[in-house]
Amino acid sequence: MANGEGALEHALRWREELWPGVPVVFAMLDATQLEKLGQPADVTGVVTKNSLTGAIKAARAVMPGLDTIVLVGDSWDRQALFRHWGMEIPAATAGLTVIDLVGQKMSEIRKRVAELPERSAIVYSGVFSDGEGTYYPAATAMEMIAEAANRPIIVGTEALLAAGGIGGYGLIAAEIGADAGRLALRILDGEQAGEIAPVVWEARPLFNWKQMQRWNVSASDLPEGSEIRLREPTFFERYRWQSMAIFATLFLQAGLIAFLLHERHLRRDAEAEARKRMSELAHVNRQTTAGELSSSIAHELNQPLGSILANAETAEMMLKSENPDLAEIGEILADIKRDDQRAGEVIRRLRSYLTRTPFEAKEIDLNLIIGEAFKFLSMQASARNIALYLQTSPGELRIRGDPVQLQQVILNLVVNSMDAMAGLPYGRTVIGRTELNGGSTVEISISDSGPGIPPDKLAHVFDPFFTTKHQGMGIGLSIARTIILAHKGRIWAENQTGGGAAFRFILPLGA
Repeated sequence: MANGEGALEHALRWREELWPGVPVVFAMLDATQLEKLGQPADVTGVVTKNSLTGAIKAARAVMPGLDTIVLVGDSWDRQALFRHWGMEIPAATAGLTVIDLVGQKMSEIRKRVAELPERSAIVYSGVFSDGEGTYYPAATAMEMIAEAANRPIIVGTEALLAAGGIGGYGLIAAEIGADAGRLALRILDGEQAGEIAPVVWEARPLFNWKQMQRWNVSASDLPEGSEIRLREPTFFERYRWQSMAIFATLFLQAGLIAFLLHERHLRRDAEAEARKRMSELAHVNRQTTAGELSSSIAHELNQPLGSILANAETAEMMLKSENPDLAEIGEILADIKRDDQRAGEVIRRLRSYLTRTPFEAKEIDLNLIIGEAFKFLSMQASARNIALYLQTSPGELRIRGDPVQLQQVILNLVVNSMDAMAGLPYGRTVIGRTELNGGSTVEISISDSGPGIPPDKLAHVFDPFFTTKHQGMGIGLSIARTIILAHKGRIWAENQTGGGAAFRFILPLGA
């Protein structure tokens, strides 16, 4: 097997002496070179077709408006693969300016290619010597020239792409060698070499992706069927399985997040609906409590109204006298105004307590809210012969909450304490306290002097519909717990050491 014209000539010259009767398979031989050998007997191989015309076509593709071709290589008589290009120059370069650097020294070539005109391209056939006694492979010389060149370099073999060539119609040595190997196997299988027609291998358009980026050449500008080599793989191509795993993980995470967001949306809707139902149930509970306190409320209103009536009648009688005492009448009018304001305050507290409002958290003073609730229940406690005391922490206790609902919790707890002491003949006392608990929370307690809570029922007092009253609904304490939990607090019940029960709850202080 002979690779190239020189090897084939050597094999044919010495075949009769060294290898008589042995067939020859050649590769890397141009058609004109084979014709020159005169069709030797018992020889076949791979004939390559790689013309200068193809190199010019590639140069026009990578350099729009091409007007100058620069020929770089050893002298044509020293060329092996591209010797025939020297004969093709006139026809292939018609209409173009030709700068001939063939056979020049390396130093001169590097100097000239660094100063080439703008619309020019270099056609490289192969330099094997610097002209001053140094020899090297064509790829090494190619690298030296590419380093200095200011224009793209057209090459004719695949091996020169990595050395700095932008591409061209190139020969692929591995494929040509494979074709030659297949021909040799046919001969080894018994076929006659002289009867096997040579395989014609035409150069294919091959281009260097890195050089295309350097010279801003688009793939759409290349000849049809071009193959782009040395392309840097994308991240996905380089790490395909890892990327697929990452994308799969992200997809699953996105699906999980979407599912969780959907569930969160449903939960928020459910919580909003639950708060709405709780607000409605709490309003019903407030109406029930107001109904239970109606006699006390009526009594509390009757006192200022009766006083207003008595003062009005007195003033009317005084005005009928000949010399009415205007100063005393003024005092009477002041009393009427004060009693009117007192009745109006009772109505205001009742209206505020019965107002149906959604849960609305805002900055409030807890001491003020509890004070309002105790004032509201003062007449009820007095009618039941119950002593009602309130001991608040000094200063304001600022929390964030709903004033109406928190006032309802206090009313429920105090009314339950008063109901629990209904059977006591005397000593009925309810005490409310507020105090700071560690600087970040406030503790509220409602304690009484009643019989306490049976130990077996202590754990169930906040359960819905659990009650010890004969006519109770069992929702007051359950609503109270729901309200405290909605305020991010905690509520519990306990029996006191000295007797009676105590209900306590903790709420976070405002910022």
